[in-house]
Amino acid sequence: MTQQDTHPFTTGPVPKDGEKRPMLMPHPAVLRKLVDEYEALRESGAGDRHPQARDLAYTLCVSTGTRDVRHALETARQWLDAASAADAAGRHTDDGPRVYA
Repeated sequence: MTQQDTHPFTTGPVPKDGEKRPMLMPHPAVLRKLVDEYEALRESGAGDRHPQARDLAYTLCVSTGTRDVRHALETARQWLDAASAADAAGRHTDDGPRVYA
């Protein structure tokens, strides 16, 4: 395998068109904090034009690999639900990585 055949963040092959690319996922506690802060700011009436709301929306989008804050919130909620289900099923320990399926 040549250097051109590998993805810069993994040792595996470069995904073909249409295949999913590897993505880092934020820790559930960090993601929950972002969602809670964004929603609290929106509920306070600050609106999307508030600098902190824009920053939170951007961070949510980057964290979830989306380009629209509505999609970012939807994705974040799905990931948080999956993390809660994994916790409930005991698929992780506090001393090791969490498994989200």
